Amino acid sequence: MKEKFNPKSNYLASRNKVGYVKRADATQDDYNRLGFMSGLEVHQQLLTQKKLFCHCPAGVFNDDDDYDAELLRHMRPTLSELGEYDGTALMEFRTRKNITYRIKNATTCTYEVDDTPPFPINREALQEAIEISLLSKLNIVGEVHITRKQYLDGSIPAGFQRTAIIGVEGEIALKNKKVRLIQLSIEEDSCREVSDIGHERIYKTDRLGMPLIETVTYPDFVNPDEVKEGCDYIRFLNRSTAKVRTGMGAGRQDVNVSCRNGSRVEIKGVAHTKWIPELAHNEVYRQWALLQIKEELNSRISSKKKWKVRTLLLTQEEFKSNIFFKEVSKNNRQIVAVLLPHFYQLLSYFVQPGKVFANEFSERLKVIACLDQPNMTHSEDINPILSEKEIQYIFKALKATKEDAFILFYAPKEDVKTAIETIEERALIAFDGVPEETRKSFADGTTIFERVLPGADRMYPDTDSAPIPLTEDYIERLREGLPDDIIVRYKQLQDWNVAEDTFTYIFSKNLYPLLQRMVEKTNFSPKLLGNFLGHRLKFIEGKYTLNSDFEYKQIGELVEFIEQNKLDFSIAELMLAELIQHPKMDFDSILNVINFTSVEEKVLLEQIPFLRDKYKIVGRKQDEELEHKWIMSQLHQMAVGNISLSTLSNIVKEN
Repeated sequence: MKEKFNPKSNYLASRNKVGYVKRADATQDDYNRLGFMSGLEVHQQLLTQKKLFCHCPAGVFNDDDDYDAELLRHMRPTLSELGEYDGTALMEFRTRKNITYRIKNATTCTYEVDDTPPFPINREALQEAIEISLLSKLNIVGEVHITRKQYLDGSIPAGFQRTAIIGVEGEIALKNKKVRLIQLSIEEDSCREVSDIGHERIYKTDRLGMPLIETVTYPDFVNPDEVKEGCDYIRFLNRSTAKVRTGMGAGRQDVNVSCRNGSRVEIKGVAHTKWIPELAHNEVYRQWALLQIKEELNSRISSKKKWKVRTLLLTQEEFKSNIFFKEVSKNNRQIVAVLLPHFYQLLSYFVQPGKVFANEFSERLKVIACLDQPNMTHSEDINPILSEKEIQYIFKALKATKEDAFILFYAPKEDVKTAIETIEERALIAFDGVPEETRKSFADGTTIFERVLPGADRMYPDTDSAPIPLTEDYIERLREGLPDDIIVRYKQLQDWNVAEDTFTYIFSKNLYPLLQRMVEKTNFSPKLLGNFLGHRLKFIEGKYTLNSDFEYKQIGELVEFIEQNKLDFSIAELMLAELIQHPKMDFDSILNVINFTSVEEKVLLEQIPFLRDKYKIVGRKQDEELEHKWIMSQLHQMAVGNISLSTLSNIVKEN
């Protein structure tokens, strides 16, 4: 009989042992101690009219329930050129998923469902990929060789993705260091997932086949904030060409993280770069915790080969008073207890904020055995489902010792075998430390298991596509039209004294060329114009609905209009707010809408003595600062567009 155990106390004690600190409190010394190492795979859709290997339109999307036909498929692994199976493919095969594709005729053809050979590669997309490779200082390949990359999760109906390397061995220059690039590839995008429940996964094919580039870095980043900086740089560089798509889903990044003696873990499809630091921080500590679990297990057990689970089939009758098991019986599930010898105090061991080692089992049960969560409980559950009496009953039935732990799961009869194998596999992996795997990211900085990390065995030549030679003359012609490097633009903004908190917005919206043109064509200061774009434009965009007809180049035309009509720049914000909502309205009409009246500076300043006397007459508190604010408020509407508000403020103070 086991003694009573406090899982919450064990979670807190193990978190302290791991040495976890919040990211806000972490220093470079903390990351050095852990051996933090990270690299990136940054994906960006290219702005083309057609898809990569067919003539279907790119960038035309439909709702989940808007489709013309459904196609059902089951994925099966194939042998590589060396006669081996990829681990990810085998894992996906075990899930026995039914893959349903919702097809819209307007965006999908027989190529997408692998019933037609590929068309020649989209030359527009290829050119854009080469240009971005040149910007990344990559060495362009002499011939483009298209290969196939296995995808058995069903996100591509053919079971493989066509991809080709365009450039190798480049670099990007961050503020304080250079980061090496391994390569840039061009590939076709995958389907968008509609749902994934049990053994049923549904995709829609509107995004399938769209041209996509992938920029891969070496693991040169030594802290989480540096990873974000690198990712932002690559995305800004891509956007500087004005030849990539923007918006939700157009850019996605995979973050590879490892710690000293850990393994490469890929955090897949991070939607927002602002998530990256917290995700990378928590992942390196998760691996550090798994290494401690490994060390503890190997100190308890002399031979991993002799370690095995024991299982016991239980009945709902044994848990009559437990509401949880009443729900189980309604769904016609079997209840199985799995003994994990020598795992005492490990299931409640800290691995991520709010997560314990037992979560690693539950996540794999969902993915591999297709058991929707909640799918299990265990002997060290922090929020226990089982009573202490039930826990002791199960331990006794399993003939456990004081050093053991157990997992209790429920599943359809046909999934029980896979579930037991999944639990045993994850337990055995714990003896070796950190498994190489792909994990799904969440906004709170935590991750869950997604699949086994793919290996090189998934790649093989595409026999349907001939090599494409790239001549030196062609490459040099493309090099001539490239924009400035991001680091050059960054330093120019600094020289112009533009506020640094505007840089991210300016680069993310690719507004630097617009700013440069305004600086060249008007006499307004670069600092004023840069801050206007990075602060006021950002504010206005957040406040008003952006009309689809609005183009950023209209801001340049607005600024030129203000200068030509000798208006003060203070009117720019009011006019821009109207322009964003009504982009086809001419500037004179906008002035009428905002009730602008041209007033000579002399007439405006003559109001100051009158207002000062009025302030005193109405008996307001005689305070110079309050008086100044009141006079400015009275003159504000008349002053905007006629005189600089800062100049007016100084005049009010002096008179």
